[in-house]
Amino acid sequence: MIPESKQPAVTRALHSAFGVNEYEELHLLGGGLSSARAFNIIVRKNPDLLKILRTEIISDPAHEFACIQTAAEAAIAPRIWYANVEDRILISDFVEAKPYPDDMALRMAATIRRLHALPHFPLPKMGNYFDAMNNGFVQRFQAAHLLPESATEELFRRYDEIVKVYPRNDSDLVSSHNDLKPQNIRFDGNRIWLVDWESAFLNDRYVDLAVVANFFVNDEAQKEDYLNTYFGEPTGEYRRARFYLMRQAVSVFYAALLLL
Repeated sequence: MIPESKQPAVTRALHSAFGVNEYEELHLLGGGLSSARAFNIIVRKNPDLLKILRTEIISDPAHEFACIQTAAEAAIAPRIWYANVEDRILISDFVEAKPYPDDMALRMAATIRRLHALPHFPLPKMGNYFDAMNNGFVQRFQAAHLLPESATEELFRRYDEIVKVYPRNDSDLVSSHNDLKPQNIRFDGNRIWLVDWESAFLNDRYVDLAVVANFFVNDEAQKEDYLNTYFGEPTGEYRRARFYLMRQAVSVFYAALLLL
């Protein structure tokens, strides 16, 4: 399962991290849209994660590994055992996922708060996230005419209203994961760990908040508790309104991306 060209690099990684030249078990992990190959490896009877970034695509392992290391030092991402930018190989703790608890929304609010307090990740090469998603996916989806105009006219009319009013070039940018879907959120029975940091960069705080809310926040009371936990104080009308707009925009972004 490990590409032949990568086997020497994996052997070096195992020797550097654990003082061994081979693993005891190897299981390919599937799911998600990540461009990397990920494996659950067993070394000395302990489970670890081996991630191999593919070399035939455009990616920046130095950026990804730097973000992971920062998050791991804050106990938000799993502990790193080995990271080699040239070989594009990462070994970290493997988190065996347990069922999410009933208070997952509040736990995630606290986790995102800690994430956003980290030292700043680099800015994205694509520029402003909101405009990049709009230009890269929403406009392409509209041009593709995949659905009848009668089915999307009101949606895009209201979406255009968001595009016109949502703040840009905000100085209040934070270190963000930007892909906090459930596949990238592991609960070990005690605490939450965030994985798959390929999309991490400095971004509008409301992106992470909106993505998580679209999976875990189900009603108005839960939304208010979620936001109050994140901000550590009553949310207020401006924050509430901005969160609402980003939540709608993110839904449109992901619908356009997946339908394309």
